Amino acid sequence: MLAIAEAVVDDAEALFIKGFGASPAHMKSPGDFATKVDLEIESHMRSMLEMMTGIPVIGEEAGGASSGTRWVIDPIDGTANFAASNPMSAILVSLVVDEQPVLGITAMPMLGKRLSAFEGSPLMINGQAQKPLEDQSHLVAHIGFSSMASPRESTFPVEVRRDLLAELTESYLRPRITGSVGVDLAFTAQGIFGACVSFSPHIWDNAAGVMLLRAAGAVVTDTDGQQWQPGKGVIAGTPKAHDVLLGTIDKIRSEHADAVQD
Repeated sequence: MLAIAEAVVDDAEALFIKGFGASPAHMKSPGDFATKVDLEIESHMRSMLEMMTGIPVIGEEAGGASSGTRWVIDPIDGTANFAASNPMSAILVSLVVDEQPVLGITAMPMLGKRLSAFEGSPLMINGQAQKPLEDQSHLVAHIGFSSMASPRESTFPVEVRRDLLAELTESYLRPRITGSVGVDLAFTAQGIFGACVSFSPHIWDNAAGVMLLRAAGAVVTDTDGQQWQPGKGVIAGTPKAHDVLLGTIDKIRSEHADAVQD
């Protein structure tokens, strides 16, 4: 399955690089859009994966199978970056079985990096196995912070995100906003970031990265500190960084809950 997914990603990367910098073509909601390249990549990946494996696909742009064994694809994670010719954008692919990823690929074509893993494997970068993550808690660590923008129905409204960002700057963790959940998760799996938080509930944003992080030896939970499940955000990192990040999130959410009650 990994070999099949890698071959499909090869095609997707070629389309990605050729179309890099494409203008918005389809507005999904205010501030959220897709380019023609998003649609082209997803259509190609969907047809190839279904034809070669017989397994259904769910993708960000066209939906699909919402339960059962399925491929999960995000043709361009960080589309706003992609359209602005910002290299912080990625192709995400995972295979989900029993509601957990068993295979994941994050390709960052403009950075020349492809991360991959399957259940029981180490993290691989450009095909080379990596050593498990080491805690660098004696150093200042960067953390990936997925977004300040907050959908109306989010359990992390913008006020919580703002105060969380401010609180984290007082710790040894230094927030960085890349504009791509997939990049944040991949950077954490590589040890570039000590930790990251994804507020996104979307399986296509998180599943591939969760697989990579587990393979790298990171602590991976949802934003409540429980085992990650589809429909939940992600907190991941080295043990120390994960503890600090989760504890800070719990503190800020508790303060906001108390303020609402008052």
